[in-house]
Amino acid sequence: MVMTQIDIGKAKDIAKKKGLKPGRVKGTNGVQFTKGSNSRLEIIDWSEFETTLGKRKLAIYESGGWMKIMKKK
Repeated sequence: MVMTQIDIGKAKDIAKKKGLKPGRVKGTNGVQFTKGSNSRLEIIDWSEFETTLGKRKLAIYESGGWMKIMKKK
Protein backbone atom coordinates (compact mmCIF):
# COMPACT_ATOMS: atom_id res chain seq x y z
CA MET A 1 0.00 0.00 0.00
CA VAL A 2 1.50 3.32 -1.09
CA MET A 3 0.89 6.24 1.25
CA THR A 4 0.76 9.67 -0.39
CA GLN A 5 1.19 12.93 1.52
CA ILE A 6 -1.95 15.07 1.43
CA ASP A 7 -2.66 18.65 2.43
CA ILE A 8 -4.83 19.69 5.35
CA GLY A 9 -7.74 20.57 3.06
CA LYS A 10 -7.97 17.06 1.65
CA ALA A 11 -7.56 15.63 5.17
CA LYS A 12 -10.49 17.77 6.36
CA ASP A 13 -12.66 16.47 3.50
CA ILE A 14 -11.81 12.83 4.25
CA ALA A 15 -12.29 13.38 8.00
CA LYS A 16 -15.69 14.99 7.47
CA LYS A 17 -16.88 12.08 5.30
CA LYS A 18 -15.73 9.58 7.96
CA GLY A 19 -17.02 11.52 10.97
CA LEU A 20 -13.52 12.19 12.28
CA LYS A 21 -12.25 15.23 14.17
CA PRO A 22 -8.74 16.41 15.01
CA GLY A 23 -7.68 15.34 18.47
CA ARG A 24 -4.81 15.51 20.92
CA VAL A 25 -3.78 12.82 23.37
CA LYS A 26 -4.49 14.39 26.78
CA GLY A 27 -1.36 15.63 28.54
CA THR A 28 0.84 15.34 25.43
CA ASN A 29 1.44 17.04 22.12
CA GLY A 30 0.51 13.88 20.19
CA VAL A 31 -2.24 14.36 17.62
CA GLN A 32 -4.52 11.96 15.79
CA PHE A 33 -7.96 11.71 14.27
CA THR A 34 -10.85 10.74 16.54
CA LYS A 35 -14.58 10.16 16.45
CA GLY A 36 -14.68 11.81 19.87
CA SER A 37 -15.51 8.69 21.89
CA ASN A 38 -12.03 8.03 23.32
CA SER A 39 -11.58 9.44 26.83
CA ARG A 40 -7.80 9.69 26.33
CA LEU A 41 -8.26 12.22 23.51
CA GLU A 42 -9.51 15.78 23.49
CA ILE A 43 -10.96 17.33 20.36
CA ILE A 44 -9.01 20.37 19.14
CA ASP A 45 -9.66 22.81 16.31
CA TRP A 46 -8.13 22.37 12.89
CA SER A 47 -5.77 25.35 13.23
CA GLU A 48 -4.24 23.91 16.43
CA PHE A 49 -4.00 20.51 14.75
CA GLU A 50 -2.21 22.00 11.74
CA THR A 51 0.14 24.06 13.96
CA THR A 52 1.07 20.96 15.97
CA LEU A 53 1.77 19.01 12.78
CA GLY A 54 4.12 21.78 11.63
CA LYS A 55 5.94 22.08 14.96
CA ARG A 56 6.48 18.34 15.17
CA LYS A 57 7.43 18.03 11.46
CA LEU A 58 4.54 15.67 10.82
CA ALA A 59 2.39 15.25 7.72
CA ILE A 60 -0.83 13.46 6.86
CA TYR A 61 -0.57 10.55 4.45
CA GLU A 62 -3.44 8.78 2.73
CA SER A 63 -4.05 5.57 0.85
CA GLY A 64 -7.46 4.30 -0.21
CA GLY A 65 -9.28 6.64 2.17
CA TRP A 66 -7.14 5.70 5.18
CA MET A 67 -5.16 8.50 6.78
CA LYS A 68 -2.05 8.24 8.90
CA ILE A 69 0.05 10.92 10.61
CA MET A 70 3.77 10.34 10.15
CA LYS A 71 7.07 12.23 10.08
CA LYS A 72 7.48 14.23 6.86
CA LYS A 73 9.52 12.43 4.22
